[in-house]
Amino acid sequence: QVQLVESGGGLVQAGGSLRLSCAASGRTLSSYAVGWFRQAPGKEREFVARISWSGSNIDYADSVKGRFIISRDYAKNTMYLQMNSLKPEDTAVYYCAASPRQSSQYVAAYDYWGQGTQVTVSS
Repeated sequence: QVQLVESGGGLVQAGGSLRLSCAASGRTLSSYAVGWFRQAPGKEREFVARISWSGSNIDYADSVKGRFIISRDYAKNTMYLQMNSLKPEDTAVYYCAASPRQSSQYVAAYDYWGQGTQVTVSS
């Protein structure tokens, strides 16, 4: 079993930055693909970013490309989402997820999820 715990969310003004962390326990994430998703009120959970187990393949949703950066620290068993130039439409609960298979943009592809961290961007 893999347990994931997100942190780093909060309230920020438009144009600001936040760095989300996702700490894993139970197993090392070195062989897992990981991803970030978000869910705004009344909307479905949507893909934000993903990174393969090796770190060689990275992908972003068009809405965050050029503003967000996903990364992982194998030694700390943690992954990150650096969010820059935040917009009010980025407001959502952000979730990290892990999969023992290939990274994916699809929610159903991930076996393990964190509890989420709220990000609120004020205009």
